[in-house]
Amino acid sequence: MNWLIYGANGYTGELIAREAAARGQHPILAGRSAEKIEPLARELDCESRAFPLEAPRLDGVSLVLHCAGPFVQTSAPMVRACLDAGVHYLDITGEISVFESIFALDDEAKRRNVMLVPGVGFDVVPTDCLAAQLAAQMPDATELVLAFYSKGSELSRGTMKTMLESIGEGGAIRLNGRIVRVPVAFDVRDIPFSIGTRSAMTIPWGDVSTAYHSTGIPNIRVYLASPRAAIKRARRMRALLPLLSPKPIRRLLQKFFVPRSGPDASKRATGRVYLYGEVSTGRETRSMTMETPEGYAFTAVAAVNAVERVLADPRGGAFTPSRAFGADFVGVTSVSFTLADR
Repeated sequence: MNWLIYGANGYTGELIAREAAARGQHPILAGRSAEKIEPLARELDCESRAFPLEAPRLDGVSLVLHCAGPFVQTSAPMVRACLDAGVHYLDITGEISVFESIFALDDEAKRRNVMLVPGVGFDVVPTDCLAAQLAAQMPDATELVLAFYSKGSELSRGTMKTMLESIGEGGAIRLNGRIVRVPVAFDVRDIPFSIGTRSAMTIPWGDVSTAYHSTGIPNIRVYLASPRAAIKRARRMRALLPLLSPKPIRRLLQKFFVPRSGPDASKRATGRVYLYGEVSTGRETRSMTMETPEGYAFTAVAAVNAVERVLADPRGGAFTPSRAFGADFVGVTSVSFTLADR
């Protein structure tokens, strides 16, 4: 079956296209600009298509893997096109609002027998599977903590643009089943990663949405390990962030503060991500640590694995990765983890 990568000329989209080609697959490579898409398509012996999101060309396509962010701007038209055309939709988003908007389409996706699976990359496959594994160990848990520490990598152009797109929104947690907006670095705690304890601050990571849909746990916080000095700077910036939210300011920031690319091959090969998860009933706590390859390297493998799973066993509806493929889906990318009771 034919499948299509939209945004294949972007940093992560190209990594995914190369991973697919290495497996002997020939996805259609697509984007807005033929000039940017065609050279890669020729190199990988793939068909290319150039079209705007306002007029998608999905004829002869069974599945779209959407890689063109910021997804808060780009996902809705592609999701709508896929639903109308009966084409399965996957993406690599990490944006809370995008997850929530897609999960709200579950009933329509079931009626149309279209599978919608957002977040099939680093955000949120490892943390989503970690949450699901912990919830299986403690089904009556009422609180979930997830945290990660990335070592030896850096952000891509697309990731930075996405982060700047929501710079004025602050943080977010899940409280009693509802997503609640909170200040940046709302909470700070020490996280016992397998590599050692690190200070970490809450961030509006996609699991604030997805982990609830995967586990039903009503109280969720997600943390990013950061130096204490960086956490203090983030808190000092709180009052300024709303001033950065107007569109002209965001575009200016994206022009001057967005990197040209992402981590090179050496960093992707040697970088690692360390994760921590903890569930609690208020009386009992259980925790787990996990280690994965560098985030973009992980995404390339996980995204193609997800495409293969959907094409082999499609179902109608909107799913988180762990609900679509099982809590052990993370294990296909050389992940190690340990479980502890306290």
